[in-house]
Amino acid sequence: MKPHLLKIALNPEHSFNVRYDVVPHFYDKWHYHHEIELVYIIKGTGLQFIGDEIYRWKPGDMLLIGSNLPHLWRSDEEFLLPDSLEKVEAIVVHFLPSCFGADFFSLPEHQEINRLLNQSKKAFRIQDACRDLVADKLFQLLNASKSKRTILLLDILSDLADSPLKKPVLDKESDFINQPSEMDRLNNIYQYILNNFTEEVSLDQAAQIAHLTPPAFCRYFKTRTRKTFSRFLLELRTAHAAKLLTESSKTVAEICYESGFNNFSNFNRHFKNIIGRTPLEHRKFFRVL
Repeated sequence: MKPHLLKIALNPEHSFNVRYDVVPHFYDKWHYHHEIELVYIIKGTGLQFIGDEIYRWKPGDMLLIGSNLPHLWRSDEEFLLPDSLEKVEAIVVHFLPSCFGADFFSLPEHQEINRLLNQSKKAFRIQDACRDLVADKLFQLLNASKSKRTILLLDILSDLADSPLKKPVLDKESDFINQPSEMDRLNNIYQYILNNFTEEVSLDQAAQIAHLTPPAFCRYFKTRTRKTFSRFLLELRTAHAAKLLTESSKTVAEICYESGFNNFSNFNRHFKNIIGRTPLEHRKFFRVL
């Protein structure tokens, strides 16, 4: 799916943006921006779309998302209710590599950081001790001023570049073509799916939203997402079921139907195929942790 360009506001006194967000929910439109994004989740849960991958996000997650890489943060339902008092919290950094100077990362001393920034087009999930180290420095960055801000950001990038404790999100770089003219149509498709995946999602309705015939829509969807429409729905419903299995005491059968599946045996088969464990094994695994 082709996202729209999100313009990041920048204080004229700063060369990059860092903020502590406390908001009802994260921005839930399929979008990209020229800036590289480093985000550390402090509170909240939801679904995360990066390129053609779907993940659950939760407190403690840290991601580095490359320039122009499409993504979306969908907060869970309890954050989206009109009368909800829940808030999500995160530290978010947006920066252009050029904020250090046009050729700064071409210097021999910065080869590893330059490689990290180039590879961030696949996005990285930052883990364990590296995440904890960077999180501490992000809190310092919030209160830093003048040259200390720039030094701290460079220090964080150096930590990320040197650490093996980062995992690529995508198998290969995103090849999405970002065309703003498709923003409304594709965001409408995404929002229709996200708002209805726990119930019946109609291929005809999705095609109608896209102003395409169903066969043309299927070709269009697979071209943009590298997944069939049915596979995309399976992954979305399975991610939701995995959340319910770990966070609720509902039976597996109840979770099956509440996640949009209408056949219990198919649910078990698809869940194991995507997650690598049966629903019961998944629940037991997280209860042991």
